[in-house]
Amino acid sequence: MVDATEHELVPEHSLVDEETLEGVLDEYNIDRTDLPKIKRRDPALADIDAEAGDVIRIVRDSRTAERAVIYRLVIE
Repeated sequence: MVDATEHELVPEHSLVDEETLEGVLDEYNIDRTDLPKIKRRDPALADIDAEAGDVIRIVRDSRTAERAVIYRLVIE
């Protein structure tokens, strides 16, 4: 079976701590539930012990900004 987390096209995924999350939510003036969603069983999260309600930080390559940081709320 292929490990999706090791594929070169899968961006870096990491769990966000609560302190960092509060800063992000304040910066964008949003609630946690306003974030786009990602399912807990997504193959990209196989190496992360994420539970529903956690927030994941994804760092992608970007043609215009070198890298783009996005956040996703983990759901069942």
